[in-house]
Amino acid sequence: MSIPNMVELTRREFLLVSTGAVAAIVVPKMAQASDSAETPSGQSIAKVSLTINGTSHALELDTRTTLLDALREHLHLTGTKKGCDQGQCGACTVLVNGRRINSCLTLAVMHEHDAITTIEGFGTPHHLHPMQAAFVKHDGFQCGYCTPGQICSAVAVLEEIEAGVPSHVSVDLCARPQTTTFEIRERMSGNICRCGAYSNIVEAVEEVVGSRA
Repeated sequence: MSIPNMVELTRREFLLVSTGAVAAIVVPKMAQASDSAETPSGQSIAKVSLTINGTSHALELDTRTTLLDALREHLHLTGTKKGCDQGQCGACTVLVNGRRINSCLTLAVMHEHDAITTIEGFGTPHHLHPMQAAFVKHDGFQCGYCTPGQICSAVAVLEEIEAGVPSHVSVDLCARPQTTTFEIRERMSGNICRCGAYSNIVEAVEEVVGSRA
């Protein structure tokens, strides 16, 4: 027995109608959840004191704030660049207690008692750090975007070699590392230059490292 005025739906039409009904319910809820996650009430704020380039800075930060964002967005030290934001390009390299790190991969609140050095802490336009002067002399940059991270890494390389820290290509792990092209390239391999100025960068690092030998 047929029911009058009954609309006959095909299987495809039924699925389309059902999907549309579910979307009408779920999408507004997802949008509401997304909005609430981005509101300040969802933040956990912490007071942190960071020592950067010899100066202490008292900040109130979301505990999820990376050191990179604290430097750039809160302290306006924009020399440290945000590249891939995944720790693979090296543009955000800074020195923490003399060791280089990718500032995009660490939280600011983790460095309460550390000594942080950014590119702004190396020399001035009138009194360049030897590594900065070498980069200028050898044209170790083109667009300049990665240069701050490159120089921070290069300074760390200088300290590593002077301290006798070997690398994966060091021939003798017990001897002082040789300042060869292979050594420099290996130690600088975590910093990517999209312009391809690698040979000039290596020459700049070699000159400074060689002058300290």
